[in-house]
Amino acid sequence: MSLEIKDHSISKRIKVIQIQETELDKLIFPFNKHSVQSLEYKPFSRFSLAKSVDDVFSGDLSKNLNQILKDRNSGTTIIEPNINNSKFDKDFLVKLSTAFAYLVGLPNFDSMTDKYYARFHVKHSDSSDSYLRKAYRNLDLHTDGTFVKEKTDWVLMTKMEEINTFGGESVLLHLDDWEHCKELSEDPVGKQNFVWGSPKSKNIDYKVEHPVFSKDKDGKPTISYIDQFPEPKNMEQGLFLQKLSDALEQSKNKLSFPLKPGSTIFSNNYFWLHGRKPFKQDMNLSRELLRIRGVFSQ
Repeated sequence: MSLEIKDHSISKRIKVIQIQETELDKLIFPFNKHSVQSLEYKPFSRFSLAKSVDDVFSGDLSKNLNQILKDRNSGTTIIEPNINNSKFDKDFLVKLSTAFAYLVGLPNFDSMTDKYYARFHVKHSDSSDSYLRKAYRNLDLHTDGTFVKEKTDWVLMTKMEEINTFGGESVLLHLDDWEHCKELSEDPVGKQNFVWGSPKSKNIDYKVEHPVFSKDKDGKPTISYIDQFPEPKNMEQGLFLQKLSDALEQSKNKLSFPLKPGSTIFSNNYFWLHGRKPFKQDMNLSRELLRIRGVFSQ
């Protein structure tokens, strides 16, 4: 089977990989060999699962995923499987997302759920200690892994389900398209170490220190930032973070688009920021997401 890859309608940086039902049908038998619980308990089974997906595409899927994610000119793919059929349930999506992750590297342990992945709901009412689950608040642009010791090269997010939702579009910004990148990435304050903590729901009992901006092997800027978790040490750092937040949210080059249920956003975590627009209020709103973040295998 050959992969169908095209540029997204809103940006050539974003590559869209479409997987047809006939190709998904070939995964039903190998997927039945692995329960979600066995994938959680036996890490080696995830490699077997990933290989079965790659075999459907004669190795082209792993090749293209790695190429897209590591390329500074692109760095994000949206994978759209044709799941308009009841045979492709939520467990199928967990397995498919697992395969995508293991075709590029190794997931980090997610302390929030004590698994290699996290599943969480966004509903009408919320009492959590993080913006992540607050449906009617803008989820500002950020990167993942800012408050953990592990490297976070990439982040994968799959929309498992969406019911009674209006709004909530996905938002992305490539660092090289950001109008204020040069100004703020070269600001000495952005290169200072910031303290990064996290709320109780993240189950992280330590804090880390790192700068907002660093450079990659080619000397280009990279970013590690989320608005809720830095703990500025002084006025200088506090004002820098406010300036940074305003400059990101006011960018005219943010990309906003709806994401189909079942689809996956797979992004390089060093030069892409992601967020989400607020939803319109609805008492019966329900949205479920799956997240995996990790490192490249090489």
